[in-house]
Amino acid sequence: MAVPAGLSSSESRPEPRRAGALAAVFGRIRRGWRRFSRVIGDALPKGLYARSLIIIIAPMVLLQSVIAYTFMERHWQLVTRRLSAAVTADIAALMDIYESYPQDKNAETLSRIAGERLNLDIDILKGAKLPSPGPRPFFSILDEVLSEEIRRQIRRPFWIDTVGRSNLIEIRVAIPEGVMRVTARRNQAYASNSHIFLLWMTGSSLVLLGVAILFLRNQIKPILRLSAVAEGFGKGREIEFKPRGAREVRQAGHAFIEMKRRIERAMEQRTAMLNGVSHDLRTIITRFKLSLALVEQTPEVEDLQRDVDEMSRMLEGYLAFARGDSAETAAETDMRILLEDLRSDVERLGAHVEAVEIEGSPLVTVRPDAMRRCLFNLAANAARYADTVAISGKREHRAFLVAIDDDGPGIPVESREEVFKPFVRLDDARQDAGGSGLGLAIARDIARAHGGDVALHDSPLGGLRATVRIPA
Repeated sequence: MAVPAGLSSSESRPEPRRAGALAAVFGRIRRGWRRFSRVIGDALPKGLYARSLIIIIAPMVLLQSVIAYTFMERHWQLVTRRLSAAVTADIAALMDIYESYPQDKNAETLSRIAGERLNLDIDILKGAKLPSPGPRPFFSILDEVLSEEIRRQIRRPFWIDTVGRSNLIEIRVAIPEGVMRVTARRNQAYASNSHIFLLWMTGSSLVLLGVAILFLRNQIKPILRLSAVAEGFGKGREIEFKPRGAREVRQAGHAFIEMKRRIERAMEQRTAMLNGVSHDLRTIITRFKLSLALVEQTPEVEDLQRDVDEMSRMLEGYLAFARGDSAETAAETDMRILLEDLRSDVERLGAHVEAVEIEGSPLVTVRPDAMRRCLFNLAANAARYADTVAISGKREHRAFLVAIDDDGPGIPVESREEVFKPFVRLDDARQDAGGSGLGLAIARDIARAHGGDVALHDSPLGGLRATVRIPA
């Protein structure tokens, strides 16, 4: 296509540049909206109860604001305009009377008529001038409407004061002899029933807010109950639960109960299978041991006996890891007693144990045997590679921490997560060298089954610190 003279090809096709500019503008708008959404999301409460209240309260406040604006703009302005027009008409009539009759005879009569018939106070300030205009109030329907009516009906220079005295208004109008000053009550020119409207708006808002709070509390309670039951089940605690609340919440509760039953059946089947396998394997290992005991004790037989003993220990480790003590019931346990028993077990392994220190309440709801195995695996691992072991417990916010420190060689930082994997035994890792490589894996599995975890850090003693966090 030919390009007109004087225009380049880029100038003849502005559409691509315009589309690119629009895309850039929309991109900036999207980025700005995302930032605004993140700011609002961070500022808003995170709880369902608080968010639901905001969802109910925000439209209600908006509706009340719209009603207030409409009422003030329509009703108050209409009533105020009519009252102000009536007061202005009275003042105009008084001015006509004053100017139509001799002033020296009727000024007193005019004041009497204004006071008795019109509820107005009139003073004739001869030789006076209008004051300088003062600052207008920020929001005053009366000031605006009354000024408009005076300009329309009287058509003379004037000065008004609607804020000087709360229950009175003062109007000054220029006359040939000076100034006519008129004082009227505010309610003569202004619809002063705002307190009724404010009382109604506040009362209705409080009633709606109270109903919303009561309703939402009853709706949120079943959800919180379901959350607590799910958390307790994850920690091995049996909590009585019956679904309540709205239909959707009850459906979620029944679904959770059914899921819980399926998990419990699967665990029972696994436990039954493991019991059968362990019984059969233990029977075979026992026959091996009896057969070896009946033959002549030679170096080869002693080697076989050690292999059978090692096989028995490995079998117990595998079964303990697979079983996970899931059938044990959680109960309130004194961790001080548990740690004192752990101290005795570690000392029998040949390590020196410093005094057990406990800070805060030692009562924690756990599965005692499982937690004892978790702590023993960690302490035994420390005792195997260290001369000194320190055991301490500390109550923190909604958790109880158990720390096991040692002065051994430690584990490199990059390998501390690797040693928790089942059957993983690093060359320099401090896992049981003669075992199955499941000690730390079993410890973490038990801690996580309680809703906690096990972590490895550098110890103040120079070796390794194993920290067990247990939700309290």
